[in-house]
Amino acid sequence: MLGGTGFVGRYLVNQLVKQGCRVRLLTRNRERHRDLLVWPGVEMIEANIHDAQVLHKYFDGCGTVINLAAMLNEKRHGDFHIVHVDLPRKVVQACMAHGVRRLLHMSALNANVRGLSHYLRSKGEGEGLVHGASTQGLQVTSFRPSVIFGPDDHFFNRFAQVMKMAPLVPVPCASAQFAPIFVGDVAHCFMVALQDHATIGQRYDLCGPKNYTMQQLMEYTAQVLGMRRRIIGLGPAASRVMASLMEFFPGKPFTRDNYLSMKTDSVCQDEFPAIFGTHRTALESVVPVYLNRRDQRSRYYGYRRSAGRD
Repeated sequence: MLGGTGFVGRYLVNQLVKQGCRVRLLTRNRERHRDLLVWPGVEMIEANIHDAQVLHKYFDGCGTVINLAAMLNEKRHGDFHIVHVDLPRKVVQACMAHGVRRLLHMSALNANVRGLSHYLRSKGEGEGLVHGASTQGLQVTSFRPSVIFGPDDHFFNRFAQVMKMAPLVPVPCASAQFAPIFVGDVAHCFMVALQDHATIGQRYDLCGPKNYTMQQLMEYTAQVLGMRRRIIGLGPAASRVMASLMEFFPGKPFTRDNYLSMKTDSVCQDEFPAIFGTHRTALESVVPVYLNRRDQRSRYYGYRRSAGRD
């Protein structure tokens, strides 16, 4: 598995272990994820997944490869292509060379080679590349989720950080729509695909049970945290200016490419795929639990610092 130590990967590894699967994780930093070593059946290997020889070495003997590797913002120009296009190409080549028959691939909603943003175009190119290998016998299924939420997400947790910084919160692309889907539901879809051959060759759009605007999601975050904030929605022109400035901030919290991606609503046009069942987790049943827990933990460490215990 590639990307198995990340947000979605940890949930999926947990499900695989429960089903008695043996999982081989390739990661850049083995020590950073030592907690996964105690999980039964998990073999974690420190390796550069972008090295084709590494993939050939560790794909040998595997029946299925799962590629979750992705990035939302480029550190350097060309990073999207390296992760979303070059890597899937190497994955396909290594699978074909070593008789790996099954490939599960994480794409993104609105992935399209003609997408408005570099992110969506690179995702679309990579998705098309892996499905192109179906003509050579590789059994591919890809997943195209909207934004994914859960306890360790970079969505609501980032919103919470923003809320704590200032009483006035500008919201870029305030009218952009999302259909957030719970990370556990995404992992469930992967597990179903592993067991059901009817999913072979399919590309699945994955959305949560309800659509929200960016402004509604920000307002909901403030409500959950019990914070009174003035939340100001920005239109296209102001959002573009904000992106041009913030992409130079540490961590690139909002970039021009993000802005272009958000010009296309991240919502599903069709019903949720029936093959995965009908249950989807509402964000209202999960987000308050982990945001408040995080807030309580932050206050606890703040008390320790003020008491001179850290």
